Amino acid sequence: MTTPAISFEFFPPRTLEQSFRLWETARALAPLGPDFVSVTYGAGGTTRQLTHEAVTALAGHYGLNVAAHLTCVDATREETLQIVADYAAAGVHEVVALRGDAPQGQDRFTAHPEGFASSVALIEAIAARGDMTIRCGAYPEPHPDSSDTAADVAWLKRKVDAGASSAITQFFFDADTFFRFRDACAAAGVAAPIIPGILPIQSWAGTRRFAERCGTSVPQWAEEAFAAAGPEGEAALALDVCVKLCESLVAGGVDKLHFYTLNKPDLVQKVCAGLGIAPKAEFSRVA
Repeated sequence: MTTPAISFEFFPPRTLEQSFRLWETARALAPLGPDFVSVTYGAGGTTRQLTHEAVTALAGHYGLNVAAHLTCVDATREETLQIVADYAAAGVHEVVALRGDAPQGQDRFTAHPEGFASSVALIEAIAARGDMTIRCGAYPEPHPDSSDTAADVAWLKRKVDAGASSAITQFFFDADTFFRFRDACAAAGVAAPIIPGILPIQSWAGTRRFAERCGTSVPQWAEEAFAAAGPEGEAALALDVCVKLCESLVAGGVDKLHFYTLNKPDLVQKVCAGLGIAPKAEFSRVA
């Protein structure tokens, strides 16, 4: 089996305890040689400053290629583009450009009166700088605000045409879900690489809740398997399910995988080991 390239997603810490967890996760996963790591925004842009701090720390002290999440939520165009400029000044030249979720207390995204109305508009503005690698989101199953997969494919093409050089998908449970989406994108003329987003199941209950919020369908086989495994067998089953999903993707021609780590390295490390991805060198922290 071909060994895929990998990347990781982290979220910015809100507490001292979470800070220690993020840095230990980065320290544990950096030796696997990720192409890049991304750092999320909180819902509604609530962690904008924390994201900036985490991005610059990971880039400056851990030697990682960092892609900073950037959204259209609750900010003017000027404020958003200033964030991009600040990243560039700090040596960070990759962003994951997203529309973003609605602020807390709102049911749907509403653009700031002086802000970007969509991810396409955001991508166009960042691309005009000429100094950023732009990644975007993709949805193998319909986005909660989308009518169907065809609409998501058409919107992804607009984002790529606007300047996104690759897309990272929402997580999914079955490889065929990704392959159907990939084929639909190819048929629509989407030329950029589409990287599968992989969510190792740290908690089955938590994963099911997350799937409901983001529109990921939960297959019956997964419900039955985790019910049968029970709390005692959940960890072993989660590892087996994730490794097999990744193996199926790689067998189908996928050469890059993006792992949603939830700032927990252990299961991600085990999945990578199961795929034959070994540490490339001893990790040494950059002072």
